[in-house]
Amino acid sequence: MNIIALVKQTPDTAKLSRTLNGLQLMADGQPRIVNPWDEYALEIALQLKEKHGGKKVTALSLGRPEAVDALRTGLAMGADEAILVSDPGLAGTDTLGTARALAAAIKKIGAVDIIVAGRSAIDGNNAAVPAQVAALLGLPLVSYVAALKTVDAAGRSMTLARALESGRETVTARLPVVITVVKEIAEPRYPSFMGIRKAAKAPVTTWSLKDLGIDPASLVPQMSWEASLPELREVQCEFIPGTPAEQARRAGDKAP
Repeated sequence: MNIIALVKQTPDTAKLSRTLNGLQLMADGQPRIVNPWDEYALEIALQLKEKHGGKKVTALSLGRPEAVDALRTGLAMGADEAILVSDPGLAGTDTLGTARALAAAIKKIGAVDIIVAGRSAIDGNNAAVPAQVAALLGLPLVSYVAALKTVDAAGRSMTLARALESGRETVTARLPVVITVVKEIAEPRYPSFMGIRKAAKAPVTTWSLKDLGIDPASLVPQMSWEASLPELREVQCEFIPGTPAEQARRAGDKAP
């Protein structure tokens, strides 16, 4: 089996503090990490290879040149190769533009059996890209996978358990398939010291939109928006003693 793990580099939300707000966290130069949900995708991709005779795990990402660091984390964990889709024409594109570029990259990679992604990215948190990639490739999508029940590589199928609000749903899908995973599925492994050293020297292939045959003018830019922090206001909090009835009466007396 050939397996692709979709990996995104996101801001490190653990760095949020009193002095660093969410808007500053998105700015250039701030610490970035592998999207935590994608660590589970990488782990499952590697387990599929190890347990079911997979041929290759490819870590695929779309982002700015510095996103290569996220791919090196995937290589350090055990991925066989890493590919970065990076192009100035992708700046500001929407999720569909992102999915179009990723789908084109997957077609360029060649035959694939399973595409694994995290349930969402912690920055946008819309969970749209894996579904759009599946639609563009004409593949089935199984989302929120919490367990791999059976994998039949010879029979070209797998049975999965989905985590739903009301419980678990068991689904059988034909390969090739796109799946998104949740944290219950496995604990991501830590890269070994030797893995980190090898990943630091390993080549990372970079493809532009031209390499993928995509015209930048065909990509719809994301709706522009401007965000700002709310104005700080001084407030006072007063605790009213007494029984609920007394508290209600006293609160009513204080009302303007």
